[in-house]
Amino acid sequence: MGKASSQRSKMKKQRESQCTQKTISLLSPLGTIQVSGCENGVHTIQILMDVAPAERSSEAPLSCVVNDNPAETSPELQRCAEWLQAYFSEPQTAGSLPLPAFHHPTLQGDAFTSRVLQVLLSDVKFGETVSYKRLAEMAGNPRAVRAVGGAMRRNPVPLLIPCHRVISSTGQSGPYMSGKGDHLKQWLLTHERQRGEG
Repeated sequence: MGKASSQRSKMKKQRESQCTQKTISLLSPLGTIQVSGCENGVHTIQILMDVAPAERSSEAPLSCVVNDNPAETSPELQRCAEWLQAYFSEPQTAGSLPLPAFHHPTLQGDAFTSRVLQVLLSDVKFGETVSYKRLAEMAGNPRAVRAVGGAMRRNPVPLLIPCHRVISSTGQSGPYMSGKGDHLKQWLLTHERQRGEG
């Protein structure tokens, strides 16, 4: 029995490493967003930052359109694209849409990073923010403030798992995408505040 189950888990690992990933590209107010995933779920979301912040005025269209869609895509990738489109155009409805499954090793298992990201996903809602310290407490380790920062940097699926809602306890928004995307974090927080009031 033990041998069979270890054989099964070995096969499962091989399947995961061989999953066929496809990428959908979307044009959003943040610039191009690339979503990669397989039949089992979404692996990564990348914000390519190909639009200069100056061009992202408050008048920028809030739509998010699929720019490039592989011929055969998985239902999970389609679900992710639909969620992102709702988030930008009618964000108050995004909360009621089903999230796609995730299939990234960082989000499996019960490591602290995975736990922090799951807590952030389930407990910090649209239009809310949470401090790194408070999130560490919510994840069960009040002293792990730095580890929470590390978990945010390793988040493979930004926007879906809303690391932009984690701010410093002084109320400053703090870094986003290792400091390169701070203006995006500001935009996202403003977008949620304004649209949440509507």
